[in-house]
Amino acid sequence: MAPGVCAARGAARPRRYRGAVSTPDPVRIGNSEREAAVRELGEHFAEGRLDTDEYDERVAAAYAARTDEDLAPLFKDLPRSGAPAAVAVPPSAPYPLAPYPRSYPPAYPAPNTAYSPDAPHGREPATGVPYSERQKLIAGLLQLLIPCGIGRFYTGHTGLGVAQLLLSPLGIGLVWAWIDGIVILAGRPVDREGRPLRP
Repeated sequence: MAPGVCAARGAARPRRYRGAVSTPDPVRIGNSEREAAVRELGEHFAEGRLDTDEYDERVAAAYAARTDEDLAPLFKDLPRSGAPAAVAVPPSAPYPLAPYPRSYPPAYPAPNTAYSPDAPHGREPATGVPYSERQKLIAGLLQLLIPCGIGRFYTGHTGLGVAQLLLSPLGIGLVWAWIDGIVILAGRPVDREGRPLRP
């Protein structure tokens, strides 16, 4: 064969370089991609495209997959809308909380802490009535410890005190004074002018 013919044939034949057509390297996958593949297989299993054995075998292969190329054969005979991908779950919005109020309204009218000439001992929080100069604890203890109406003399109820004193020798006044002392300590006693006794 003539050298010119060989040269012509050699010039007409294109050269092929190794690596001219490059294929992408397999990409590593994570747990989210494996879980997405298993969910997609579950959908196919629920629609009857896979029997139990095929489903179990492909699920095991999906969990053992390391790259996207390992997952591709699991869906080669199944219709797919797209490659398995991790389903992004939006973070749940925090429950809206009402801001804390700067101050809470009091259950009762706030007592007037400022000194007032008409309420030198303060006012009862529930009603705002000025306190008496007499004390509830002293009145109750006087009725219990000296059960002859002394506590009522202390609160200014002279009539009750005299009645308990006169009935004390008969025993009725003693019992009456004891009961009256318990009522004073447990209730809301007032003085002669109707002002609540100080706690």
